[in-house]
Amino acid sequence: MIVVGGGPAGLSAALVFGRQRRSVLVVDGGRPRNAPASRMHMLLSRDGTAPAEFLAAGRGELAAYPSVQLRSGTVVSATGTIDDFTVALSDGTRERARRLVLATGQVDMPSDIPGLAERFGRSVFHCPYCHGWEAADKTLAVLASRPEDAMMALYLADRFSSDVVLCAHGAAKPPREAAAALAAGNVRVEDSPVVGVGGGPDDVALHLADGRVLSRQAVFHRAPTRQHSRLAEELGCEILPDGTVRVDERQRTTVPGVAAAGDTAKLPAVPEATTLVVLGAADGVRAALWMDGDLFRADLENR
Repeated sequence: MIVVGGGPAGLSAALVFGRQRRSVLVVDGGRPRNAPASRMHMLLSRDGTAPAEFLAAGRGELAAYPSVQLRSGTVVSATGTIDDFTVALSDGTRERARRLVLATGQVDMPSDIPGLAERFGRSVFHCPYCHGWEAADKTLAVLASRPEDAMMALYLADRFSSDVVLCAHGAAKPPREAAAALAAGNVRVEDSPVVGVGGGPDDVALHLADGRVLSRQAVFHRAPTRQHSRLAEELGCEILPDGTVRVDERQRTTVPGVAAAGDTAKLPAVPEATTLVVLGAADGVRAALWMDGDLFRADLENR
């Protein structure tokens, strides 16, 4: 078995395989999506843990299982079919496996506003579920990247702050029908585009195109994402319109022998890709459980 990606999904899959005495290689490029964040949340017993600390603990636990091998590096290509996959690593080595688990994740792509990317995960956050608690009772702004972000502004105003500004930012201006809800929710809409972001951790300065500066204590921005790796596409897995990999309830892709877990994948009926650590870890466990069972049944039939 080869697991590509050593985040919550990949390490959780490896833990299942290791405990079932399956030989598994985990290849990790060391660039987790949540690396900019100082803390991760909503994982019982680990709420508030630093992402790097969480991953280090996971790797430490895997050391107890001799059949699990962790390797730093990048998988640059993958070929083959079920029971006979070959992956090529960036160090020039090649490895073979009967099954693949793709847990390569996604990359956030904040708007190209000067100063925004540097603050992403620190004073600019993507998710009220992940960071709303820490932003409670502060002055907030939602930097929209799509019209639907009006709902995020309404949610923040309903749960966390009485002072929320929606920066419509031109093309992301909310639809007309949302205007009444925003007004009722006491959310002010700022039409002048944001052209720069400055300030410190708790005093974000949004520089507007008309010369004004909007001072906020925290900003929310749901950035577009892309796949961290093209492996799923190269293997022939079906890619959904939002760029995630189509999987079924067992985390199986449309390519036999290949599973996908975490931010890499989603069920077609789910409106958003996985963003929570706990959900990514659960995907990895589910993928490995079903994959182990499928291998066991296949081996029984071939005896």
